[in-house]
Amino acid sequence: MLIEILLFLLLGILAGTFTGLMPGIHINLIGALLVSASVSFLFFMPGLYFVVFITSMAITHTFVDFIPSVFLGCPDTDTELSVLPGHELLKEGKGHAAVMLTAYGGLAAIILTMILAFPLIVLVKKIYPMAQAFIPWILIFVSLIMVFLEKKKFYSLLAYSLAGILGLIVLNLENLNQPLLPLLTGLFGASSLIFSIKTKTQIPEQTLEQEKTSFRKPILGALIASPLCGFLPGLGSGQAAILGNTISKTDRKGFLVLLGATNTLVMAFSFLSLYAILKTRTGAAAAIKELIGIPSEKILILILIVALISGIISFFLTKKLSAFFSKKMNRINYTKLSISTLIVLIAVVFLISGFLGLLAFAISAFTGIYCISLGVRRTQMMGCLLLPTIVLYLV
Repeated sequence: MLIEILLFLLLGILAGTFTGLMPGIHINLIGALLVSASVSFLFFMPGLYFVVFITSMAITHTFVDFIPSVFLGCPDTDTELSVLPGHELLKEGKGHAAVMLTAYGGLAAIILTMILAFPLIVLVKKIYPMAQAFIPWILIFVSLIMVFLEKKKFYSLLAYSLAGILGLIVLNLENLNQPLLPLLTGLFGASSLIFSIKTKTQIPEQTLEQEKTSFRKPILGALIASPLCGFLPGLGSGQAAILGNTISKTDRKGFLVLLGATNTLVMAFSFLSLYAILKTRTGAAAAIKELIGIPSEKILILILIVALISGIISFFLTKKLSAFFSKKMNRINYTKLSISTLIVLIAVVFLISGFLGLLAFAISAFTGIYCISLGVRRTQMMGCLLLPTIVLYLV
């Protein structure tokens, strides 16, 4: 059994590397396909092996997916905040440093998860039943923080509202497969790529030098905010980063560390959430629940061990891949690369979500472009997830 577990762990790392590097391909999609396969042609495989695969894939994805965010400006829902500070460093020839700051945050997050897992489970089991009635109000409070921390408060509210209304429409469309794909890929990926194409961004020669920054503030902010977002619906690593940065203010380099930490912490805490309160907060946790139900304490310990091993391997894997991308960037026409990436996104959306998905993708992209043009933070576009969740709880 040990050999099989190690094999599925390594296969999960490979899958997480693929999903992390490929724009538009998310672990939720792979998890859904795996659940379908487990009840059809892979029915003879023990569910435990799939759990190991999904865990290692999910953790690896949280490390690797910052590479396309920084180098291509093409994020998913967990890395959209890295585009601006990551691109700033990329244009200074420090793209590798930007990725490594997120990787160090992710590595710290894995270690913290191992230390805090069981104390957090005990705490959440006691607090969550009392907090359930306040979930929509907590989400409203987070939304207000996002809006009113901006200098341009009216435009901030406008961007949040537009994205929120778009989210309500797209997420409630019938016959639209994987609605999050066209919604988030359009809002955050396509809009950034179109801006890069329009401005003809020039990328200078990249160095492999790493940036020094204080880890204390960003890790503290991630540690305070991530448990809240890991156990509440509609709140992901983006919102955890906003809250964490509000609690423990840091500079752009520290913010990348904070993003890397919250991205991994929220994913790890979603597994704890499944065990502690029987709720799924990520697609990976939902897939595990579909495969084996609520994990036992022994299975949870296995999940944590797999997460630790995957996190350590993923750190070094991210370092190698980022260095490779850095060496190749100055030889590539960035405008052509952006156009090629945009074409890939369109093809992926069409193959997975069809013509209706393409329509949602196009509208999301134009909404994203307009929101960016308002001169507010792209975090406001996370209203596309927050507002539908608030409405769901209040209606």
